[in-house]
This record gives sequence, structure tokens and C-alpha cells, in this order.
Amino acid sequence: MKKLFTSPDAFELQAVRSELDALSIPYMVKNEFASGAIGELPWQDAQQEVWLVDDSWYARASKVIEAFTQKSNRSVVPNQDWVCANCYEENGSAFDVQLAKITQADTLSTLSLVSFL
Repeated sequence: MKKLFTSPDAFELQAVRSELDALSIPYMVKNEFASGAIGELPWQDAQQEVWLVDDSWYARASKVIEAFTQKSNRSVVPNQDWVCANCYEENGSAFDVQLAKITQADTLSTLSLVSFL
């Protein structure tokens, strides 16, 4: 048996499990229910781990893990402020998109459509 993957993030661990399931790669999860023992056990000992049951699958399984970690590393975007290309307003890093600004003309055209219907 070989350890394939470990993560403090349960969602990452579940994503890896789903990838392995889709390819019918046999694995087992150690410490799946050990999170309740944190405090009694060190957090490192209670962290969930994905282990490969049959070592003959290691080459294929390691490619799955490598692809997953590369994909998850690419999706990480550093927190930085950005500027709207239309109005040049500065937006904080917490905002992915800027709400459209509604002008009085937009409101009047919407009202006339509503009254027409």
C-alpha cells in the first residue's frame, strides 16, 4: 500500500476520490472519521489520507493526483485589486465582477416596456 494524497481540505480529498472512482482505481481512506479526535490526537494523525490498495495501479493513480494538483494550483488567483475596463472604477480583490451601473435612461426605458405590456 502506498499513500497517494492527503489534505486538510475535505473538498479536495473528495475530488480526488471522485477522480479515482471514475477510473475504477482501488483505494482506501484512512482517518476518514478521525477529525472528531482532534485535540486528543495531533492534527497530523487525524488528517484524512488516500491510500492505494494495489501497488500495480500506482503509475495511473499518481498521474491522476498530479493532474489534480496542477489543476488546483492553476485555479488559485492571488488576491489583488482590479480596475473596470468600462468605467475605470477600482474594485477590491473580494469582488469578481462589477455590478452594472443603472442610469436614469435605462430605468425609463424599462418602465416604458413594463407599461407597454
